[in-house]
Amino acid sequence: MSTPSTPPAQTAPKSMAEMAREFGLNAEEYGVVLDRLGREPNLVELGVFSVMWSEHCSYKSSKNQLKKFPITGPRVICGPGENAGVIDIGDGDAIIFKMESHNHPSYIEPYQGAATGVGGIMRDVFTMGARPIALLNALRFGDPSHPKTKRLVDGVVAGIAGYGNCVGVPTVAGETNFHRGYNGNILVNAMCVGHAEADKIFYSAAPGAGLAVVYFGSKTGRDGIHGATMSSAEFSEDSEEKRPTVQVGDPFAEKLLIEATLELMATGAVAAIQDMGAAGLTSSSVEMAGKGGVGIELNMDMVPQRETGMTAYEMMLSESQERMLAVLKPGREHEGHAIFEKWGLDAAVIGYTTDTGRLVLKHHGETVCDVPLAPLFDDAPLYDRPWVQPALHPRLDPGQVPAPADWNAAVLKVVGCPDMASKRWLWEQYDRHVMADTLEDSATGCDAGIVRIHGKGKAIAVTSDVTPRYVQNDPYEGGKQAVAEAWRNLTAAGSLPIAITDNLNFGSPEKPETMGQIVRATDGMAEACRALDFPVVSGNVSLYNETNGVAIPPTPTVGAVGLLEDYDLRMGFGNVAEGDTLVLIGDTNGELGASIYLREILGREDGAPPPVDLAAERKHGDFVRGLIPTGLIAGLHDLSDGGLLIAAADIALASKVGITLNASSNQNAHPYLFGEDQARYLIATPDPDAVLAAAKEAGVHANVAGVAGGDAFASKDLFSVPLDTLRAAHEAWMPGFMGG
Repeated sequence: MSTPSTPPAQTAPKSMAEMAREFGLNAEEYGVVLDRLGREPNLVELGVFSVMWSEHCSYKSSKNQLKKFPITGPRVICGPGENAGVIDIGDGDAIIFKMESHNHPSYIEPYQGAATGVGGIMRDVFTMGARPIALLNALRFGDPSHPKTKRLVDGVVAGIAGYGNCVGVPTVAGETNFHRGYNGNILVNAMCVGHAEADKIFYSAAPGAGLAVVYFGSKTGRDGIHGATMSSAEFSEDSEEKRPTVQVGDPFAEKLLIEATLELMATGAVAAIQDMGAAGLTSSSVEMAGKGGVGIELNMDMVPQRETGMTAYEMMLSESQERMLAVLKPGREHEGHAIFEKWGLDAAVIGYTTDTGRLVLKHHGETVCDVPLAPLFDDAPLYDRPWVQPALHPRLDPGQVPAPADWNAAVLKVVGCPDMASKRWLWEQYDRHVMADTLEDSATGCDAGIVRIHGKGKAIAVTSDVTPRYVQNDPYEGGKQAVAEAWRNLTAAGSLPIAITDNLNFGSPEKPETMGQIVRATDGMAEACRALDFPVVSGNVSLYNETNGVAIPPTPTVGAVGLLEDYDLRMGFGNVAEGDTLVLIGDTNGELGASIYLREILGREDGAPPPVDLAAERKHGDFVRGLIPTGLIAGLHDLSDGGLLIAAADIALASKVGITLNASSNQNAHPYLFGEDQARYLIATPDPDAVLAAAKEAGVHANVAGVAGGDAFASKDLFSVPLDTLRAAHEAWMPGFMGG
């Protein structure tokens, strides 16, 4: 006979205060919950408070900083506060767009984390009545030598491609960087752009009491529970254990959801609508009722469920994907039912709006949650965190920065380094031309993706930009530069910049040094937006991007949209011909601080980043844009990472033509070639005299920088690299890394 094993020791049940700490509420915040309720919450109520008061949902550490941004303008229809921003592009057309992060989930489970990031940002756009027409992404990975980097790149790219391609929305632009600062916390920022009729925009505020609340889409499961809380905390060594909090996406269900949602909207039956994103059914119901100033009562028995025995707590906090919540106009439920049945979606009336101002949940005949909505929606904690001015780097004297020992080797190393090398391996996995409206994308030699408005002669240009090494060394100038470069990229594509969305990725705001980065970066961004008439219409804040106390480089990503009234006037740098002259617009001081040259050739990351003269940005951009209709420009490229040399190399590679630059050994050439001075463009023209004359008349500095022709990338006597060799260096790194 076997001896019975010793029964496990019984652990005492946790108190609600202990549970609150585990859910991310500190003692003071839990005290506020007790005060608002006048009693101790139950588990469901605590879960609801914890996700709504998480950093991810409440913006409690950043809201004060976001108030600095300009959010209005002549083309702004809807600024921050809704699911996405809305701008007017004329002729009754509107563009709806937003960028969001899926950083933590993508590190834990790269394929599903990235895929559901794409799905989530699309829902933010079509829930306002827009058909998604373009996707972008901004990806930051760790050092290529780190053991996790290759797996993370492979999973994230496959997730983005797997979701976007299946839904049928083109991925047209983006950026990908590598740095050891992201070893323990990669960044996956996804942006979606949609097109709608300007007089048919849908909002999330429930307009009154007594209206049916309809759930439709996929069933609710246990995936993603407390995802918002997880995204509001830093990582530690046990982050892999958080895998169950990563959602699982189904792009084919998303496609059905898009069509059903847009068809439902066309009936006129929708009074309010909200997608279920972070915090799932909790955030969607609370925000709809809270914005409308009403209450809401839900019967959890009616929620479509794909797992048995789910509790109200699990259903309210689940972040299962491809789900929507709508408030329908009286008597219109049957129209919704017919549409959902047509598209094969689960759907149910799960409750009604009320006049109580409370969130009431019932499950199995019992009231399992009864809390006032005001504290959840607009009474969340708001912190003015203490901060210190980040340490600033002194400006580097260009004359004190060593020149390359071997110029040919330096050119090939910079062109082929991880940040500058071709990302063909990556973007070839994305369907860039589905929907048949993509005019320019990652493959075509343009500073932005360009997508035409279907059936019309106009188009939009879209881009994503930030230079984290600049923000690291001077958050204020780096914040200005992120906005200015986005504005410059849209200009270089031939478009008029209209508005931006942003994704502010930082470490813990509870550290004064990190909070200082946030304060100063947003100061710089706000100043640039005002100077360039470039308002912020939507965005996302992702904080606590840390692992074991080590924060990522500060990365305030800017996504931007511009308008081309005539897409035949779009610009790029892939059609430069033999004999064209390169004219450099803007002043060059040879700024090498925090530059690609400094990092890749000298192994240094010090120095102040290039200062951003916003008046010069405006003047030079307006001049270049005004020159486009004259027909003088054969190719146009803005200058950024790697300076003049990289811009010229880009043109040579995209146009398949040699270029000889006017730089020689009898001058201090490396600051001129590699300096990353701002507010500059490189124009290729068959008539340089006319361009120089126009620049002189406009009071804009311009000089001849080189000429196109031959089969080498060269300068007068510093370097000469065969174009085939340059291309091999540029193309080799990414497939070599992923295949090695």
